[in-house]
Amino acid sequence: MNKKLLASIALATLITTIPSISYAEEGDLFSIGVGYFDIMDQDAQSVDFRLEYRPNSMIFAKNLKPWAGLEFNTDASTWMGGGLLYDWQFQDNWYLTPSLGVGLYTKGNSDKDLDLPVQIRTQLELSYEFKDTSRVGFSFSHMSNAGLGDDNPGTEIFGIYWHLPLDSVF
Repeated sequence: MNKKLLASIALATLITTIPSISYAEEGDLFSIGVGYFDIMDQDAQSVDFRLEYRPNSMIFAKNLKPWAGLEFNTDASTWMGGGLLYDWQFQDNWYLTPSLGVGLYTKGNSDKDLDLPVQIRTQLELSYEFKDTSRVGFSFSHMSNAGLGDDNPGTEIFGIYWHLPLDSVF
């Protein structure tokens, strides 16, 4: 097995198993997203759906938090993984949230073959927080195998998120 692939899997395992170090004032978030899959190349356009859990556990530094998610589209492509995000509140009620995650991908019925089952997702999100601490945000994501495979086609996704405090959902 490729050493880079093994290192990626080990890193993903480490990230998702690190215990929480401290907690901030807000609660955990349950996120629902919808977007446009393959927005740049348009080889395999489809509607993208996301479900994510963003615990308010900080890791190593203030506002550096874990996340886990499931992403699927109307072509039955599926990505499931997790990683780290940095939740930066740059103005009252406004957040800029870059994130990085590693997960497993299956192409389903899509024409979009990303070459490997292990895919890395990077994302930048801009969101607005309401008084009830729910948020609405816009995101731009890139998913690829980061050069671990023979081919690295990648794909981009533009999306809209609705983040709900977990205690208001359940």
